[in-house]
Amino acid sequence: MVSRPNIREQTEKKEEALSPYAVKSKFSRGRLRWEEPCPIRTSFQRDRDRIIHSKAFRRLKHKTQVFIAPADDHYVTRLTHTLEVSQIARTIARALNLNEDLAEAISLGHDLGHTPFGHIGEEGLNELYQGGFRHNEQSLRVVDLLERQGQGLNLTWEVRDGILNHSKGQGEVLGEGWGEANTLEGAICKIADVVAYVNHDVEDAIRAGLISRDDLPGPVAATLGHTHSQRIDTLVCDIINYSWPVSGNCGPTTPAIGMSPEVLRATNVLRQFLFQKVYYSSLAGEEAVRAGKALRLLYSHLMTHEDRLPPELASLSDNRERIVIDYIAGMTDQYALRLAGEISR
Repeated sequence: MVSRPNIREQTEKKEEALSPYAVKSKFSRGRLRWEEPCPIRTSFQRDRDRIIHSKAFRRLKHKTQVFIAPADDHYVTRLTHTLEVSQIARTIARALNLNEDLAEAISLGHDLGHTPFGHIGEEGLNELYQGGFRHNEQSLRVVDLLERQGQGLNLTWEVRDGILNHSKGQGEVLGEGWGEANTLEGAICKIADVVAYVNHDVEDAIRAGLISRDDLPGPVAATLGHTHSQRIDTLVCDIINYSWPVSGNCGPTTPAIGMSPEVLRATNVLRQFLFQKVYYSSLAGEEAVRAGKALRLLYSHLMTHEDRLPPELASLSDNRERIVIDYIAGMTDQYALRLAGEISR
């Protein structure tokens, strides 16, 4: 009888050729609960698959990125944003000889905790919940507890760390308050997130008529390019070139993921432009007002009607308010509006 090969062990052996700064799956810090290793997939590949097959991941297709309930089919959703981040992160990780599977898993899981109605939803829940609401913390709560009817996905420490530490706030890219993931693969996801949204949000804002292509600040077009593909290419190539020492081909170094000063300045100019012309505007429109009212109605109703909570959430040991926030945060835009409409009748 011929023994079956252990594919996972063969893949782990191939990982030995990665950069000395890469995280090798064989040396993961492990999971919250021990599990027998998979004979086919490495621990990070297994995490990726669990995220893709989760209910929270599936719901991202009906969650807002910036524009709420747009009529056009081509606006970015939270799911397509996630896939763009994953593609960019994988490209960078592969080029730098880091662990592509880890970068992919973090990227696919980073926004699982995002609310309906995008940043309007996040700000709304943060105002309603006395404990405060931050989507990166909610993403970790989703994979640790809320998925699989309270069992969680039991992901590795490295993926969980990348998910928790991907958020950046409104400060400058790589500036004060940027924060750090504890792996280079997590740092790649953090910067790939920016590369994705500052570019696709430009296209959506043009599609929505909020800006025109000619409105983009001069330094942005001159440095990053005039089209979506040019800007993506410039940013990805610059990150790879600037971060090349982490590939392990330059001798001992202090490993870091970053951008050249000129490209970084242009990226921050573009990001600030989007805050002023797009993001703040999206918080004040008619759809934003409707979304805010729906969130407040859902919160007040669910706080006094426990029977409306799903059984898998109602059985959790957390207090009522925490569970209500979990339920609302997990809703898609359409479901939240539909449920609010039913309640208000």
